[in-house]
Amino acid sequence: MFCFQCQETANNKGCTIKGVCGKTAEVADLQDNLIFVTKGLAQVKNRIADLGDRREEVDDRIADNLFTTITNANFNAKSIEEYIDETLELKKELIATLDEDAKKNLPLQATFDVRDGISDEERKQYVGVMATKDEDIRSLRELITYGLKGMAAYTRHANVLGYRDEDIHDFIADTLEKITDDSLTVDDLVALTLKTGEYGVKAMALLDEANTSRFGNPEITEVSLEPRDNPGILISGHDLGDMEMLLEQTKGTGVDVYTHSEMLPANYYPAFKKYEHFVGNYGGSWWHQREEFKSFNGPILMMTNCIVPPRDDSYLDRLYTTGVASYPGATFIEEGKDGKKDFTEIIEKAKNCKAPEKIEEGTLVGGFAHNQVFELADKVVDAVKSGAIRKFVVMGGCDGRQSDRNYYEEFAKALPEDTVILTAGCAKYRYNKLHMGDIDGIPRVLDAGQCNDSYSLAVIAMKLQEIFGLNDINELPIAYNIAWYEQKAVIVLLALLSLGIKNIHLGPTLPAFLSENVVNVLVENFQIAPNGTVEEDIETLINA
Repeated sequence: MFCFQCQETANNKGCTIKGVCGKTAEVADLQDNLIFVTKGLAQVKNRIADLGDRREEVDDRIADNLFTTITNANFNAKSIEEYIDETLELKKELIATLDEDAKKNLPLQATFDVRDGISDEERKQYVGVMATKDEDIRSLRELITYGLKGMAAYTRHANVLGYRDEDIHDFIADTLEKITDDSLTVDDLVALTLKTGEYGVKAMALLDEANTSRFGNPEITEVSLEPRDNPGILISGHDLGDMEMLLEQTKGTGVDVYTHSEMLPANYYPAFKKYEHFVGNYGGSWWHQREEFKSFNGPILMMTNCIVPPRDDSYLDRLYTTGVASYPGATFIEEGKDGKKDFTEIIEKAKNCKAPEKIEEGTLVGGFAHNQVFELADKVVDAVKSGAIRKFVVMGGCDGRQSDRNYYEEFAKALPEDTVILTAGCAKYRYNKLHMGDIDGIPRVLDAGQCNDSYSLAVIAMKLQEIFGLNDINELPIAYNIAWYEQKAVIVLLALLSLGIKNIHLGPTLPAFLSENVVNVLVENFQIAPNGTVEEDIETLINA
């Protein structure tokens, strides 16, 4: 195996024996195979003028394949093998519809069947990260691939709510083929990287429309951190459609529902506030789940990524997965042909479990997505003009286990009292419980929601640019100190770059998949910089 797609990759170079995330070498190799055959399916799709009633099937297969290979989503070799089989069978059926000339001119990925067996020599030549020999081309291909994975995740969240944009799916397929084209130069791939960011903005806008149309615009909400005495179900991930189904099915059962980690923002949506048994958030960031899942006592539903392999069997019998998430030994909840999921098994399991143990006290406040911030626009503008707010600091992105992540908490604590944090994603768990006060009634931590709600941060910036009549978005009093961990954060970064935003600090380390020359391109064109010390970065980002 060789994998360096996440921030925790071994020695910031690459995992070669077992993933730091916990995936085995077998699973890593299968995921490489899946990406390879997905490129082949995309190549075939690109040669069919009209897919007719099979279009959604093909688009969803490509997106789900990308999504399931995101870090911490699928640890189950059997599940990935099934994805590979389904992809190859679908590809085979589509190839049969091509004319003979088209069949003769198909690229390698479209014709290669990894089920026939693949030698070590073939793997090195065709499959996986290291199959691309040129370091800079490899770096850009992987940067684009990881951006596509994040884009696919956001797109699929919108799709399951009934919102689709064929242009986004076409871009994903077209780009998957382009990154197999050896004629593309570094300059071509840099341009494609920025184009990927543009489509990342479109994907996040689509998901924002899907979520707000279905569940209402997030509202400023005080969320309880303390459990009740009833048995509960803990739900973690990103899919609000699954959240709604679970809440509907648990009505009147005596079972409470709590959010964990990236599902915290579900508490902000008006549509979920009608459920009396939806009672708050339990725990913090994804990497605390081994301890927090154990003390929760009830069943846990993982809808997307951020699974941490359990150390023992203390809660494996209470762990359920659905969608693209899968873990060996956990019970998988299938989706019916009507798109519905039956959570009866989880609910019955919960009824026989003890109530959650109390691990925290108090509340936290969130719900500052773009619509809510716009309602505060006059107050925000007045605070900026008066000097009460000197600078906004975007601290969105991911959290992680490494000790150098403490930097973000220390950075937040060190911020001058005339600064306001704009955040989205699980990075907020480093500072969202610090109770940093407010400026003229504006809280100093404005939580827009999940990582996919980073769109709100971009919309807020563009709205402020309009209000202040600035020609360049970089003239705004906004600094960017972004934490990254996995591939949804990559598409957020590319989206920001596509909007022309510069001077982004990225950490806690720069991605291992960026070659020195590619880093130099990002530095020269966008002034991207790695984290320094808290003191250095306060001086650079705030006081300069």
